[in-house]
Amino acid sequence: MTSQVHTFIHPLLDPVDACGGYLVELSANGSENHQATEYIVRHSLLDAFDHRHPWFVPAAPLDSASPARLIATFHTCPSAQPDPLESGLRQSKRKLALALAANGKLPASGAWEHLLITLSQARTLPSFTLQGLSARTMIVATGVQNHSDRDWAHGHACTLCTGEYLMTRAALGKKADTTRQKMLQLIALIAQDADTAELDQIFRQETKLSYSLLRLVNSAAIAPRTPITSFAQAINLLGRRQLERWLQLLIYADPENDHHPNPLLYKAAIRGRLMELLSVELSPAPDLPNLADGAFMIGSFSLLDVLLNMPMAEILQQLPLASTVNAALAHHGGTAGKLLLALEAADRRNLPVATGILDELGIDPARFVDAQMQALSWAGRIHPAA
Repeated sequence: MTSQVHTFIHPLLDPVDACGGYLVELSANGSENHQATEYIVRHSLLDAFDHRHPWFVPAAPLDSASPARLIATFHTCPSAQPDPLESGLRQSKRKLALALAANGKLPASGAWEHLLITLSQARTLPSFTLQGLSARTMIVATGVQNHSDRDWAHGHACTLCTGEYLMTRAALGKKADTTRQKMLQLIALIAQDADTAELDQIFRQETKLSYSLLRLVNSAAIAPRTPITSFAQAINLLGRRQLERWLQLLIYADPENDHHPNPLLYKAAIRGRLMELLSVELSPAPDLPNLADGAFMIGSFSLLDVLLNMPMAEILQQLPLASTVNAALAHHGGTAGKLLLALEAADRRNLPVATGILDELGIDPARFVDAQMQALSWAGRIHPAA
């Protein structure tokens, strides 16, 4: 099978781990650059995103009607000649970005409005170099593989960075999180279709959960006509099916730190929604009790090992999940497990692996972009600390 060109949209994170922009990458370069960028420019959901956030898109002609937040991104090449496209965009006074090639020469300060540089290369530079560049250039760190990389990037003049580090466990070194242990109990009860009285008992034992849940369901992602003020009201208005979804995300919220929500909540919401949207494209269809709900659960639970700093197998022992859901989470079993594997590879920016699996699953490139736009837009409206 000939590999198709897929477009991947990566959230870029700011110093408080909130989304501050987007990096658009292709699984292969070439004439498809212009088509991919044009598809993003014309996408019906683009206007739903925060207009303050830059989008670093593959270099393509952008006219005056294109939103200013779309930043044409060029890649250096040792034998590169003056690029007519770059010249035309500069004459149109578009802001441009340079994605520095490995071991590429740093540009002069102010030569580019934005510079994308791999963290491994940035670490080889004298400490004052990036500080000097940052006076006239926004610096974006890519290939940020762990929490140490993330701290270094934001401590050395990088405004935004890619989020590979979210997939790695941080060294916590603190006592067990009793709130999240209660959450596992609560999710187990939901999975067993427990009655409302049993659920209410858990909330009475851990009032921080009630507070966090009400913040979550009152966020812009749900936008109820009148604020939800009690757990019983949440059940009545949302229904058990929707409530279960918010409980699956609630475990990622941090009731001790309302002002800086855990970025894993955002990532889990994206994963869950992507799994839900793309699972209907799979053939054969995943053998899940309810396709949409089961796929959302697989995506949203796929980061529990990172959150709880525990092996996934140990976590799954505490949750009475359907065997197909368990297999997808434990060892990427079934078509749903393969789709999760593709999304995990994409989050690590391992685009060849992600593309190969998406091709194997028969996911159309345009449909994949649409699903990403929907999932990112939906997750971006969740503000549990608002």
